[in-house]
Amino acid sequence: MRVHLIVIVYLMTGIGVAQTPSGQIVPTVTTARAEDGSVTVLHLAPGYATSVRLPEEISSVVIGNPASFKAEHSEAEARLVFFKPTTNQPSESNALVTTKSGQEISLHLVSAGKGAADARVDFLVEYRPPQSVVISPEKKSFLVADTRPLSSEAPANPPNTSVHASPPDSVANQLERQKSLPSPAWQGKELLVALGESLEMNHQTILSFSVMNDSKRVIELLAPQLELTGNAHNNGGKRIKGDPVAISDYRMTTRRLQPGQRADGVIVFERPSFKESTEKLQLHLAEAEQVDRPILLPVPFTASNQGGAQ
Repeated sequence: MRVHLIVIVYLMTGIGVAQTPSGQIVPTVTTARAEDGSVTVLHLAPGYATSVRLPEEISSVVIGNPASFKAEHSEAEARLVFFKPTTNQPSESNALVTTKSGQEISLHLVSAGKGAADARVDFLVEYRPPQSVVISPEKKSFLVADTRPLSSEAPANPPNTSVHASPPDSVANQLERQKSLPSPAWQGKELLVALGESLEMNHQTILSFSVMNDSKRVIELLAPQLELTGNAHNNGGKRIKGDPVAISDYRMTTRRLQPGQRADGVIVFERPSFKESTEKLQLHLAEAEQVDRPILLPVPFTASNQGGAQ
């Protein structure tokens, strides 16, 4: 009887050791600045949800690899978005969170997989508003965000305008040319859109466009987005893939359209060096209330050096 008891205790101890996790989760809570052009690495783990809190309401969330990661957002918590892996295998992806004002937050999602040794997990990442001026008491110096006017008549920091990577006069000239078109080739129903000229300058492309509110309600537009789409093979089948193309700069005359009002804009981006024959470069324009139903406009892959229409 005593021998049997010793055997049972030994077996139970072995089971307990086998069920002990091979790694230990290291929870972290961090803060970050909501700066344009920066990418924040988000450490995730299977079985855990990571919360990201932004300074303002969220309008859209896009994940590059939805097969491995999931995002959840509720109107009840308008400033919160939750990320978690959907696979136990190590995986990575990118994510883009857009706020109501057009602020874009880029994230690099990293999951070490289930059972990883001493895996760091971001339980909460809280974004703070961008800080344009910082005073250092030790060095008594100023760090001022780089702002430049679009033209000699434009203010130093016009609304809905980001820091310009292209010559300001080129961006402003393209916007003025688009505004001067009396009747662009409109597409759509309630939200009419039209592409303008595509100009290549200093290894970047400047693309102009117009939007018209043909409805009887006020429309608020999200910041324009650019994507390279095509077919991808998955276990013998096909699925649609979409890779975001970074927009280094954009300007719109307004993003809040009254009934019958028109808005003109330009985006500046670096054209991908190549694409497959089945891939398309598309401009995404969407309403804040209908982010899941964007209007897609095919963008010419090549642009004119003289600014001619494509």
